Amino acid sequence: MNLYPFKFRPILKERIWGGTKLKEVLGKPIESDITGESWELSGVKGDISVIANGPLAGTSLQEIIDQAPEALLGKDVVDRFGKEFPILIKFIDAKQDLSIQLHPNDALAKKRHNSLGKTEMWYVMDADPGANLIVGFNTDVTKKEYAKSLENDTLLSLLNYEQVKGGDTFFINTGKIHAIGAGVLLAEIQQTSDITYRVFDFNRKDKNGNLRELHTELALDAMDYTKKDDFKVAYSKQLDAVNTMVESPYFKTNFLNLGQNLNLEVKKRPLFTIFMCVDGSADLITNLGSIDIQKGETVLVPANAEYITINTENTKLLEVTV
Repeated sequence: MNLYPFKFRPILKERIWGGTKLKEVLGKPIESDITGESWELSGVKGDISVIANGPLAGTSLQEIIDQAPEALLGKDVVDRFGKEFPILIKFIDAKQDLSIQLHPNDALAKKRHNSLGKTEMWYVMDADPGANLIVGFNTDVTKKEYAKSLENDTLLSLLNYEQVKGGDTFFINTGKIHAIGAGVLLAEIQQTSDITYRVFDFNRKDKNGNLRELHTELALDAMDYTKKDDFKVAYSKQLDAVNTMVESPYFKTNFLNLGQNLNLEVKKRPLFTIFMCVDGSADLITNLGSIDIQKGETVLVPANAEYITINTENTKLLEVTV
């Protein structure tokens, strides 16, 4: 099978809190006024990405993995994850506040849902003036105090608010209570998992007039109740260099702030590479073929690429591996 750099059809998700920025800012083909997520690259069962370009257009990501696992993913990835794609890539538009939520760790998710946990990171692409994220508590709390705050409708007073601007980056480990605030457009990189425990939803009702399901009991044993300042990612934005953002057991992300061409040596990197374009445009040239990438697009370069040359005069890319 002849592999090459892939783009995928976006998997668009309507959400009660979604808006129209995925179309207006990132050019996604949406018609709804409440589209909250564009799943760019997914191995989640029921939402498997489909190739959009080249001879293999119309083929699912899973079909390619099944036929050429090491060529696409890399031997190290296959040894760790088998034939499952290990990360999920999204763009998210929050016109309204998302529900306040958290995600279980691997052990709890495996026990309860036969799934991986959900560690994630956010790169803020755009934020309205005064827009916030909720990340963690503003003080140490006990499980009893937390449960009491739900009863008394005072949870919001315990939460830590972070005002954000474009370029801000956050690492959200499992167990950390969090929410994306209204007016934020961001790129999200996470483990392949769709397990979310929703604990508060501002008493909103869906289009049928129903309150959305909460996962109060499930969240109690999954939550980290301690105040921690471990979420804001400090990283270099050096021009024309590979700037490390996040290195975790689940994914690694670099920030490429490019005003000229850059060559990446990937022959000794036995795994795939993902590029998310968060600004500008570029051409990605490899021994497997070439592809253009624009703001709001995502490209998967197979593991058997020997080199990647990024031709550009102005682009910002997130480079993601595992």
